[in-house]
Amino acid sequence: MNIYIQIHPKDNVLVALKDLPAGQTIDFNGDSFNLLNNVPAKHKFTITDIAEGGSITMYGVLVGKATAEIPKGGIITTRNLVHDANAFHDQDAAFQWQAPDITRWSGKHFMGYHRKDGQVGTRNYWLVIPMVFCENRNVNVIKTAFEKGLGFAPEEVYNNQVLELVDLYKGGNIEGIKTYRPQAVQNNQHKSSVFPNIDGIKFLVHEGGCGGTRQDAQALCNLLAGYIHHPNVAGATVLSLGCQHAQVSLLQQALNKLNPANDKPLLIYEQQHAPSEFDMLSKAIRETFLALIDANKQERQPAPLSKIVLGLECGGSDGFSGISANPAIGHTSDLIVALGGTTILSEFPELCGVEQELINRCENSAVSDKFIQIMRAYEKQAMAVGSGFYMNPSPGNIKDGLITDAIKSAGAAKKGGTSPVVDVLDYTEYVRKPGLNLLCTPGNDVESTSAEVGSGANIVLFTTGLGTPTGNPIAPVIKLATNSVLAFKMSDIIDINTGSIIEGSKTIEEMGEEILDEVIDIASGKKYTKAELLHQDDFIPWKRGVSL
Repeated sequence: MNIYIQIHPKDNVLVALKDLPAGQTIDFNGDSFNLLNNVPAKHKFTITDIAEGGSITMYGVLVGKATAEIPKGGIITTRNLVHDANAFHDQDAAFQWQAPDITRWSGKHFMGYHRKDGQVGTRNYWLVIPMVFCENRNVNVIKTAFEKGLGFAPEEVYNNQVLELVDLYKGGNIEGIKTYRPQAVQNNQHKSSVFPNIDGIKFLVHEGGCGGTRQDAQALCNLLAGYIHHPNVAGATVLSLGCQHAQVSLLQQALNKLNPANDKPLLIYEQQHAPSEFDMLSKAIRETFLALIDANKQERQPAPLSKIVLGLECGGSDGFSGISANPAIGHTSDLIVALGGTTILSEFPELCGVEQELINRCENSAVSDKFIQIMRAYEKQAMAVGSGFYMNPSPGNIKDGLITDAIKSAGAAKKGGTSPVVDVLDYTEYVRKPGLNLLCTPGNDVESTSAEVGSGANIVLFTTGLGTPTGNPIAPVIKLATNSVLAFKMSDIIDINTGSIIEGSKTIEEMGEEILDEVIDIASGKKYTKAELLHQDDFIPWKRGVSL
């Protein structure tokens, strides 16, 4: 195994692939020097003297400016480096792409749910949605009733543990409580014996719908419309209070734009117009049950791989993210695009510093102009509240080697592979074109994943170097570890280990191909992700405005 890597020939730093002690001799490109500091795995050290104010280059782009002199062999840290990135402008030249070989997948398919509008789902869910937070309790009442009645509820493992602790307490066995160790239970996908073709009923509670700007209410309605229109959804039950900003009429208008045929069942209940809460909930449960009978008639059928819409996401990133997992799913993205499918790259604050590369990959000037406009507007909005993209890295990111936002961004952008950018979508816009799409979202893991699915992703690849349990209510989220230590330590939430790239036993291309095979199996319902088995149903709309 190599002990360091230079990511790009232009880089003036190397990345430690294992913990390296001060004094370690580094032989690189015919030069030999000693490390001046202990360099933990994932962190970077210089291969030349860097003067104060000098530039640090990684992934072939500017990622920071030295705030103090950094001698050759010195570690870069927050004490000697700050964020810096190149400016961006219009496209330099037309982009040429060399697509990967897809012969291996020629004629292959996945088993999916074909919808009337031509989309194909990887799961078959029914949704229950509140238009406003005031209805969250009522949604949870319906959730309890249906999950217990139909067998979708997860096993009450933790409830049983509390009951066992109660028994120990009642018996006066305090020492027994202190040493109590429950037996782990294997998580299983809970299918209903009543409706075997339905993967579950999902409940999208949220804290929006009123009290914010009208723009936020409209964005929420657009996002909810994207979830109802989604190919993994058979239909939806909607609960409204009646007086909120997020009116049912706004939701219906958003749905009409996505699907003018209105051929998906939608059940709407407004509490302020109902005789009583009991009457409304009883009616909603009865009519939803009748709708489930029809939804259960849908069965999986063969679908071309071009019907896969792949979300590309990362969270809890580390210094290996841009070396292993991110470029691996970037290759998977390229394969999907070459097969005629669609991929979505989001988290605009984590594209800071690589804008020009993406601009140059845009299919035409209309696409690149929209990207430039959204990026500049987003940065301006962040600066208006005393922040900026430079503040994006979290303490965990920094601790594990992502010292500046540009370092984080240059690695994060690798999730988008090398294919042309066919479209740029603002938040809640739905995908229209096959190929690589850029979607404006924040860097927040759950807000971004929620948005990718709301824009049509029927499966999501989620890379992590530190470990995060993020999932989604309606789309399978495949969790990929950037390193083997994490994959072993958090095996209960990790689906795929890309640490073999760091260890040198697999190439990025080999790993990307293995990931695609896993995507096909999970899309077909042959396998379920760890997030699905744990019922990790994270959903957070992005609130871009202020509370009023």
